[in-house]
Amino acid sequence: MTHHHPDSLMLMEYSAGNLSEPHALCIRLHLDQCPHCRSRVDALDSLGAVMMEQQSHVAVAESTFDSIMARIDGEPEPRPVSRTPRRSALSKLLGDDLNSLPWKRQLRDVSVLDITDRFPGQDDQVILQKLCAGGKAPVHTHRGEETTVVLQGAFADNRGVFSQWDFVVLGQEDEHKPVALEGDDCITLSVLTAPLKLTGTFGRLLNPFIR
Repeated sequence: MTHHHPDSLMLMEYSAGNLSEPHALCIRLHLDQCPHCRSRVDALDSLGAVMMEQQSHVAVAESTFDSIMARIDGEPEPRPVSRTPRRSALSKLLGDDLNSLPWKRQLRDVSVLDITDRFPGQDDQVILQKLCAGGKAPVHTHRGEETTVVLQGAFADNRGVFSQWDFVVLGQEDEHKPVALEGDDCITLSVLTAPLKLTGTFGRLLNPFIR
């Protein structure tokens, strides 16, 4: 079960088709395993369809609008979640075994793989990050915005525990030190509008080499 979700604005942008390809991929991977967010996107899609149908009229009927908005903000309708993670979009991009990818060791517990070139024409950096089981990433903040979905394992920071398919967006005001839970390496997919910034005493020395 997922516990951390995209906010309403991001789901609206996804429903409207306004997100970049890598950001949309992060949302899609989360939606595959989150009935709560799927229900909200279904409602947003319904609202969009109604607005398209009635775009030649003055406005969408108030009762219709209120009904759909109530669905968006209310409890999701029960919908089955597949027992096996639906990773078709990710599999097409990276294959079926994330652990066998050509990881590059960046720090003692951290390996990365930059896949920005898989998304031609995108301005943002798209990277996979692997934090070994029980390992710690250095404390850092962000020069821009970082959108992340957990693909494998779990990590914890000052905001709580983020497990497989959980979703998190961090900005310049956020500082954290992720720690991978024991048992499995934690692998995440992140979209960065700017490089992260190490803030620890030793980390500051490494900033010129971090992209």
